[in-house]
Amino acid sequence: MASAMRVAAAMRVAAAGARLSVGVSGLRVAVRSLCSQPVSINERIEDKRRAALMGGGQRRIDAQHKRGKLTARERISLLLDPDSFVESDMFVEHRCADFGMAADKNKFPGDSVVTGRGRINGRLVYIFSQRNVMASGVIPQISLIMGPCAGGAVYSPALTDFTFMVKDTSYLFITGPDVVKSVTNEDVTQEELGGAKTHTTMSGVAHRAFENDVDALCNLREFFNYLPLSSQDPAPIRECHDPSDRLVPELDTIVPLESTKAYNMVDIIHSVVDEREFFEIMPNYAKNIVVGFARMNGRTVGIVGNQPNVASGCLDINSSVKGARFVRFCDAFNIPLITFVDVPGFLPGTAQEYGGIIRHGAKLLYAFAEATVPKVTVITRKAYGGAYDVMSSKHLCGDTNYAWPTAEIAVMGAKGAMEIIFKGRENVEDAQAEYINKFANPFPAAVRGFVDDIIQPSSTRARICSDLDVLASKKVQRPWRKHANIPL
Repeated sequence: MASAMRVAAAMRVAAAGARLSVGVSGLRVAVRSLCSQPVSINERIEDKRRAALMGGGQRRIDAQHKRGKLTARERISLLLDPDSFVESDMFVEHRCADFGMAADKNKFPGDSVVTGRGRINGRLVYIFSQRNVMASGVIPQISLIMGPCAGGAVYSPALTDFTFMVKDTSYLFITGPDVVKSVTNEDVTQEELGGAKTHTTMSGVAHRAFENDVDALCNLREFFNYLPLSSQDPAPIRECHDPSDRLVPELDTIVPLESTKAYNMVDIIHSVVDEREFFEIMPNYAKNIVVGFARMNGRTVGIVGNQPNVASGCLDINSSVKGARFVRFCDAFNIPLITFVDVPGFLPGTAQEYGGIIRHGAKLLYAFAEATVPKVTVITRKAYGGAYDVMSSKHLCGDTNYAWPTAEIAVMGAKGAMEIIFKGRENVEDAQAEYINKFANPFPAAVRGFVDDIIQPSSTRARICSDLDVLASKKVQRPWRKHANIPL
């Protein structure tokens, strides 16, 4: 299916130039028949439109293609539904007169920017709008970096909800390599300083990177389908052919009996969601937490889960910030949250303490506590200490909290507890076995009402789908305030 989509996309790109050519050639007849202006004015309008459609000219178009990149209009044609684009401000030109910029050869209709509106799978979308702060939390904002972006311009994508990049051809940096060299004497390339790999694995500035322009635009169309059009709209729902009451027998044995052995939380996510489709956000950054979008019985949901395969699923500074940002987006746009918990605690060490893990960890706690969307939590194995509280626990107003039989909900693991409780004593094996029997299971939490039920893993999908149906009408009223003060 994906390959077919890409073939269709390639055909659309090839057809984009032909459509532009046909549109330009037919423009003169249409203008002369509909307008009563003198022919000279009509011809000037037609010439300006033709120049705007050609951008910087054929030479620059050829140079763009030679670098393996599409032009702005080709990208828009590929991103939007056919013939849905309505352009704005095609005739705008810059008014700079310095350094020879007033010459006609340095002026291009549209001022080298293409803006307007169109549709993606029939849903309205606007292309290129930089009122980022005003629009934040009102409409989803997505930046797709497909070339160099430097200086103050980088703050526009930084303010949007999601930033995607294209490998090897897109760059984001405040100051370029030459300035860095002159100030710090560092030798660094554009790719090392602000390439897709840097921002998706090290800085966390970008959320994903794609192989090329076509791959990026096809993925953006898919991603857009998960999002509501505004904060006033509910989470999108599409027809679902995956039964909501489907049992998942493989989940009954997915968690290893040995508590120190790792497993892949993404396998659980794929097994539970509709048709195993999961659009992961920031898959190469802070890998000890997994976030992304999926569907449950056709309804868009946000997924958050600890990843035992990386750092045993411990929370640290980067994973806390990554999770908090995602949770707040979902809450802003009415997307229910499903949280899978296997967390042994916060990552210890001076680097984390000096870096402000208390403040950054509080961001994730704050985000879950603040969220008013439906919240369903499933504890698959470890849920220790403060990290357990942070992960959408009942203490943070989780709507439904489940535990699997393999769950261990406690202040800390048995070994750590024994080293504190029986410090200096000998023959503590019996005491440790007693501690495990008492606390290394879900019953103490269930007795205290911290979990609503202990469920068989195979029934997880059915239980979540049922809960989401019940919670669909959830409404929460909060006291008026100018804005909250999240610990930034």
